[in-house]
Amino acid sequence: MNKLLLFPFIIIFFNTTVNSQTDSIASSTKIEQSTFLKKSILPISLIGSGLIINYSNGSFGKENLQENIHDNLDDFHTNIDNFTMFAPVIIMYSADLMKIESKNDVFTQTKYLAIAGLVNNLITVSVKKITDEQRPNGEEYSFPSGHTSNAFVMATVLHHEFIDSSPIIAYSGYVFATTTGVLRVLNNKHWVSDVLVGAGLGIIVTDLVYRFEPLKNWNPFKNKKTQVFMSPSFNKEQFGLYANLRF
Repeated sequence: MNKLLLFPFIIIFFNTTVNSQTDSIASSTKIEQSTFLKKSILPISLIGSGLIINYSNGSFGKENLQENIHDNLDDFHTNIDNFTMFAPVIIMYSADLMKIESKNDVFTQTKYLAIAGLVNNLITVSVKKITDEQRPNGEEYSFPSGHTSNAFVMATVLHHEFIDSSPIIAYSGYVFATTTGVLRVLNNKHWVSDVLVGAGLGIIVTDLVYRFEPLKNWNPFKNKKTQVFMSPSFNKEQFGLYANLRF
């Protein structure tokens, strides 16, 4: 099967699942379905645009776009994109520490972040292996951008958690996620198409996790005299989470 046809099947599968699960529910759920489909327009458009650019020739092809972008750059290089991708998570846990109202508690936030991240990476790595696209710098597994897809997973989790209480916080993650994608292109690590598809993938996967809320009621700390404190931890080499349990 043509590589161009493989990836859309993944998106079609997800949206078919959404439609099939909502056909038999009441009118209130139909409204939610309509809202979800409207929200899906942006990520699907990003994925569609990325696919067109990735498999096009001429002025709209990925090679020509990359050449035009780097014509005005003089050996540009930065490692900031390895850190900006985590900014949405840092913002989220910082807002939690400041007791800013969110949709879910810290444990549930982390749970959905982990599930969305896992699903996103399974899809991203699988597509990388299937397409086996070469990066603009000659390295392997270019399509789609893992940095970008993960950055948009984190940004979308932040958006879901704070959109009702603090829109500024909710949308701030997308600024850093977009910056990450742009820097991947400027660093010649990825084509524009890689970044567009990665962004769309990260958004739609996270939206699906929040729609279906897997393991919704699982919280081993609920109704117990246990306090969970979590904060980001990072240095020049790695990023992680610091957790403190008080019984």
